Amino acid sequence: MTKTAAPAPDFAARAKAHWTKEQTAKLIGDKKYPLLPADAPELLRVMGLLNADASMSADNVRKFQQINHMLTLLLPALEDIAKRHERVFVLDACCGSSFIALAVAWLLIEKWKKPCCVLGIDLNEAVIAKSRERANQLGWGESVRFVAGKVEAGAWQKALTEQFPALAAAEKPPRPHLLCALHACDTATDHALALGVAVQADHMAVAPCCQAELAAQWSKLPVCDNPLMPIFQSPNLRRDIAASLTDALRLLLVRSKGYEVTATEFVPSAHTPKNRLLVCTRRGKFHKESAAQYAALKHELGDVAITLEGLVG
Repeated sequence: MTKTAAPAPDFAARAKAHWTKEQTAKLIGDKKYPLLPADAPELLRVMGLLNADASMSADNVRKFQQINHMLTLLLPALEDIAKRHERVFVLDACCGSSFIALAVAWLLIEKWKKPCCVLGIDLNEAVIAKSRERANQLGWGESVRFVAGKVEAGAWQKALTEQFPALAAAEKPPRPHLLCALHACDTATDHALALGVAVQADHMAVAPCCQAELAAQWSKLPVCDNPLMPIFQSPNLRRDIAASLTDALRLLLVRSKGYEVTATEFVPSAHTPKNRLLVCTRRGKFHKESAAQYAALKHELGDVAITLEGLVG
């Protein structure tokens, strides 16, 4: 595994000298990014986005833009929970490279000086080890932790007990105020959403990926008079349409559990076709109309259920 070197002591000064107002304008144009090279050089360096001389290669500009776009989408939720809670708890489910978890941690720790606990969970032990290394290089080891494991029922409490035992043992253990799950593959997205609903996360931001479950079930349906049968029998149409309708079903199920849910663009469409983000804010406990809409849509789609239905009831 290639290791990213920790920033040299003078790296921050080098970055400030390189990223003048004019140089920054060339990078971001008229956009107002929350994360800038001159403000977060150490973070961007351990992510591998800044070179040793503090410059940014063309290949890394797109990743830098994507991280900022996501952070911008999360800002309203983060500002809300930062105002309402003395300490902010964030869970990055299926965290992968953990770039979003680290960007959120930077915003809370370095920019806002806000006490926080950021937890990342992923099955891949190698990426978890790398994420731990990055957090330690940045000096955030006390607040930012990563664990290898499944995103399933009880995952938050298990990770909290393992990484922050004193908090987990409190009379009222904290819940995650924000749950993120970016590009959790296929039904992993359902498990992330179900976990957020179960622990009553204040906010969730989930970017689904590779939604194959519904299409697989459609392919097994017997021929009937359902007007969608031509779609069910066409692999290309089935795959593309099932992905969007899977997210529509997820949206209604999460709404039925008392969340306000919107579907928005995750990253600019020029970067990737996998750019849907479900943004969820907890408002109540149950929404009868959304449950009825889910049942009606499910019936029209061949009466096949998605994993999330079984997980949230």
